[in-house]
Amino acid sequence: MINTVAITNSKLNQYRLRVRYRKDGRLAHLGHLEVINTINRSVRRSALPFAVGNGFARRMRLQFSQALPVGAASLGEYFDLYLTEEVAPEDALERLVKSSPSLLEPVAASYVSYDLPALEAWLTRSMWSVDIIDGTSVEAITRGIRAVRERGVLTYMRGEKEKRIDLGRTLASFEEKPVGSGLLLDCRSTEEGSLRPAVLIAAAAQEVGLPMPAISVCRLGQRHVDEDGSLVEPM
Repeated sequence: MINTVAITNSKLNQYRLRVRYRKDGRLAHLGHLEVINTINRSVRRSALPFAVGNGFARRMRLQFSQALPVGAASLGEYFDLYLTEEVAPEDALERLVKSSPSLLEPVAASYVSYDLPALEAWLTRSMWSVDIIDGTSVEAITRGIRAVRERGVLTYMRGEKEKRIDLGRTLASFEEKPVGSGLLLDCRSTEEGSLRPAVLIAAAAQEVGLPMPAISVCRLGQRHVDEDGSLVEPM
């Protein structure tokens, strides 16, 4: 039985359904706006009773977790869909799976408290897998990361703008994979921004005199950091 006190806003009669989905294959190259538009169409095809906002455009009430870098895959992306009727989560998930592209397939759904902050602000911890696929030495890249991290601030160009990332705040930890050729990164998002794995790898390679290696990036999951420092699963 769903705890409707926790998940609904009685004044608006709206329920907050959280959906985890994956992003894989060629669809990893979709931009965030394209992902939003695709999922919007999938929700409409599912015929779920979605809520709409009160603004002039009357858009579907749909919130997303932080945007993935273009080209990165993910096993743990999230969106919150606000419904005007209480639909069993397993039924909602089945309808979304049938209406979604297989490479953006929803894999879990459950109701969460209506009063939680927006996903983008609430999920501030990301776990990443970075595979180096051109034979570049992982040990050399690891040395480069250590050196860049010791300086504290990573400066890079994004388009025509210079960006500065405080690695002391945004890079929680990193380690070489026990199996395979790659790294595991644990990153934090701050009010100043978040660390993109490709940016870190590029800076590390430059630090040790290597060209940017060919990499494959996948976000393994996202979490909320509670006041006591404990990590909270989104669902």
